[in-house]
Amino acid sequence: MPDESTQSIQSIVDNTTIADVYRAAKQLDGVAKKTQLIESPYFSSLCSNTVYLKPENLQNTGSFKLRGAYNKISQLTPAERAKGVITASAGNHAQGVAFSAQRLGVKAVICMPATTPILKVEATRAFGAEVVLFGDTFDDAYMKSQELQKQHGYVYVHPFDDVQVLLGQGTTAKEIIDDLKDVDVILVPIGGGGFASGVALATKAVNPNVKVIGVEPEGAACMKASFAKGKIVSLRTVDTVADGCAVKTPGKLTFAFCQKYLDDIITVSEMEIMSALLSLIEKHKLIAEGAGVLSLAALGKLPFKGKKVAAIISGGNIDISTISALIDKALIARGRVFCFAVQLPDKPGQLLKVSQILAEQNANVIKLDHNQAKVTDSFKKVQLEVTVETHGQDHIQQITNALTKGGFTIAKVY
Repeated sequence: MPDESTQSIQSIVDNTTIADVYRAAKQLDGVAKKTQLIESPYFSSLCSNTVYLKPENLQNTGSFKLRGAYNKISQLTPAERAKGVITASAGNHAQGVAFSAQRLGVKAVICMPATTPILKVEATRAFGAEVVLFGDTFDDAYMKSQELQKQHGYVYVHPFDDVQVLLGQGTTAKEIIDDLKDVDVILVPIGGGGFASGVALATKAVNPNVKVIGVEPEGAACMKASFAKGKIVSLRTVDTVADGCAVKTPGKLTFAFCQKYLDDIITVSEMEIMSALLSLIEKHKLIAEGAGVLSLAALGKLPFKGKKVAAIISGGNIDISTISALIDKALIARGRVFCFAVQLPDKPGQLLKVSQILAEQNANVIKLDHNQAKVTDSFKKVQLEVTVETHGQDHIQQITNALTKGGFTIAKVY
């Protein structure tokens, strides 16, 4: 026999309808951008489907999170608004709540880990929110937010496990179907499950024949693990470049919605995420965060062809140093950058020989380190470490073969 809380959750799931999504859309009218679908010949070619991008990275505050936060806060009673709102977040939800509260004239308190990058802290403060920095992790900040909520009576705005929040997120699906009435499949990222819940609910309420597939990082697949067990599962650890989806435990409400409405869940590797990010930048000149490209990373794993697929890019808030590191790793994985070490006799002309071979193989040198100190077993040799731009794994093999034929023994660094 289910307990009362389970019965309450099931009641919410069973009684939430498309009318609620339309009500949320009305609340968001003039606040959230109606991001336009972009047809992508490149991503279409990767999966033999017709792919349309839904660029929520271009949304106000740079993420879909604004939709849920605004819908929640806009529907508070005057008495609740007077209390102010609070949440914990180190990312997109923080800015969504701060933006929404400022727009609605409501005090907002955002608890963030003390380790949060200063750019994210300042971006949240710029929307008028009071930022409380506490602890080293999200869990620390969350505990602090709960403490402050009890002390001051603030209204809590949960990042995903709230029906009004997920209804706001569901307006994304309404826009997709309005723009592409014959869409066959919608791909949506999963963190705690609020986005997937709202998108799946709205989609199935309008057209049950449209498939909704959630996408999780392999290193943080809490919803897939929960589906497999038929109950909520908490992961021991999470490890992913998609930090916006690095959630150990799905919400009770979101798990119930996803169980009812989601058709499938695909997991993607870290390299697939980074490769999708690089492709989005190269082919569409769009910037997204790791969690933002999960849907694109899943395109190559779709078990069908010839369908119209909408892939939601959920957010674009990423700092320059992080995006640079992710691009570098993706380039290496694709064979676009090759670094090798070779020991040379310490005499004139050896570096020139290596350079000539690389030039003949059309390999552009981007970094060179010529260091005698790295060779400890001989005073007559120097180590040369070379980084070159390449055109893929076949090109790297050609370079390796040419250097070997020239009498050099190389060791791949990366």
